[in-house]
Amino acid sequence: MRLDRVEGGSEVFIDANIFIYHFTGVSDQSSHFLSRCEAGDLRGITSINVLLEVLHRLMMIEAIRRNLVQPPNIVKKLRKSPQKIKQLSEYFINTQKIPEMGIIVKPISNETIVKSQIYRAGYGLMVNDSLIVTCMEEEGLKGLASNDDGFLKVPGLSIYKPSDVAIE
Repeated sequence: MRLDRVEGGSEVFIDANIFIYHFTGVSDQSSHFLSRCEAGDLRGITSINVLLEVLHRLMMIEAIRRNLVQPPNIVKKLRKSPQKIKQLSEYFINTQKIPEMGIIVKPISNETIVKSQIYRAGYGLMVNDSLIVTCMEEEGLKGLASNDDGFLKVPGLSIYKPSDVAIE
């Protein structure tokens, strides 16, 4: 299903790529979706592990955009140059905006981590993806805003994907 067709009043869990697309300007649908959450038309929920993924990915993107490092091995290059990391701040400012958008950020408990193993073992999901599905289950959610096809393996989820991602 398309992200721009989520019905008003819906509760939707939000994956990291939706935030990344918004902050990097590669998907108007993602930005509009988040605006709808902020306006209260949709109830957007995410989890702390998603925020950490957004924080990390935006840091890498900012470092590249500011020509501090070039792919490949961005993390390795930044680790060797802490002075470059000190020059970065936009990634943090943007990630801090997420709760201000009306997005509810759920904590991750050890119990959630333990339960998420079911989804890794049963569907071959990566750790963060299995945590997302477990958080959704704990919150009673079926709708997921994501551009990750890995979630299609999990029955019972309604995946809302942006159809306008324009990555340069």
